[in-house]
Amino acid sequence: MRPEDLILVSVDDHVVEPATMFHQHLPAQYKAQAPRVVRKKDGSDVWVFQGEQIPNIGLNAVVGRPLEEYGMEPTSFEQLRPGTYDIHERIRDMNVNGVLASMCFPSFPGLCGALFFRQADKPLAQVILRAYNDWHIDEWCAAYPGRFIPLGLLPFWDPQLMADEVRRIAKKGCHAVTFTESPDALGLPSLHNAHWDPFWKACSDEGTVVCIHIGSGAGMKFSSMDAPVDVMITVQPIACVNCAADLLWSRVLKDFPNLKIALSEGGIGWIPYFLERADYVHSHHHHWTHQDFGGKNPSDVFRDHVITCFIDDPVGVRNRHGIGIDNITWECDYPHSDTTWPRSPEILARSFEGVPDDEINKITYENALRWFRADPFKYRPKAKCTAGALRAESPDVDLSVKSQGGRPPIEGEARPVTTQDVLAQLATVYSTQPE
Repeated sequence: MRPEDLILVSVDDHVVEPATMFHQHLPAQYKAQAPRVVRKKDGSDVWVFQGEQIPNIGLNAVVGRPLEEYGMEPTSFEQLRPGTYDIHERIRDMNVNGVLASMCFPSFPGLCGALFFRQADKPLAQVILRAYNDWHIDEWCAAYPGRFIPLGLLPFWDPQLMADEVRRIAKKGCHAVTFTESPDALGLPSLHNAHWDPFWKACSDEGTVVCIHIGSGAGMKFSSMDAPVDVMITVQPIACVNCAADLLWSRVLKDFPNLKIALSEGGIGWIPYFLERADYVHSHHHHWTHQDFGGKNPSDVFRDHVITCFIDDPVGVRNRHGIGIDNITWECDYPHSDTTWPRSPEILARSFEGVPDDEINKITYENALRWFRADPFKYRPKAKCTAGALRAESPDVDLSVKSQGGRPPIEGEARPVTTQDVLAQLATVYSTQPE
């Protein structure tokens, strides 16, 4: 299949929330307490909520910069490509990359909305969280029907409130929520605890996919402070194997047979061995571990419940049948440093050499639309949904690489950047308080 003929649905992108997001979605009595963007004396922008300064507005939203300026910045809206926070420019950036539809994870609240969980005033946190979901569904996604897959945040401190929010936003057409890969890292009961059952049941009842993004629990995986930061960048996606194993061997998938899970930004190359190992473990050990999959192999249960996604993973595509051709989706990861924007069709086409068209279509859009219950073709004919057709709609998008003032964590030294360097840079950027 030619790159221009691909239909692309990305199940993992990110939105940098605009400063005005709460203006239309909060009752008047709460507006003064809403998170707000503050410009600091050093020229950086930060969100502030209940006295907490939240780093940062667009962590690693470096799309459009020179490669040497990649890092943990940007620190102000001026350093961002407008498509990160402006819905109209986002659509143009999607068009020029040939992407039909996108699901966007949050930025300042954290990948799973843990900001709201940390608040002492839980009634206020719930109001703000619901307002966030209303903005995301009714403003960000609804601005261009068919171009986005809505994704909701949850009040983690109360599983019944989580269930209520799942049902509330399902009525608004949102069939995906973001959850943490390791609730115990947040001081909450583990995935194995019945504490979460009201939430699992609501998702199972509503057909809501539970999206678990890498880094959404314990955060980034640092082997040591003096290790090159490349170590973290390499292992971060693969580290979601721990969550995958937790879920696969838990009671959750057995007790809630209709539950669907998405492993977001985890890649797929590791999955064939993971499933092979799980089946081996079950065959050799279930007599004494007392695991019972009802006559199925663990790999069968995984394929019944879990979808995976990749950015650029030729090994995973070659081994696609060891994963399950109906369980693979694609992601762009705009605007983060791993993104393939604006050449996603061309980069994907390299991995698809020799892959039949029907399997390509499953991976690039059919699986995503089926699992997330989305139908962009209700709003535009399929012939206008291809990468080539979308690019023709926005031929004037500026694709030039622009310096945005970013700087590497260390300057003047020819040595690998370490974890300590990156954390020290972040500490320096956020050491001053808002005015």
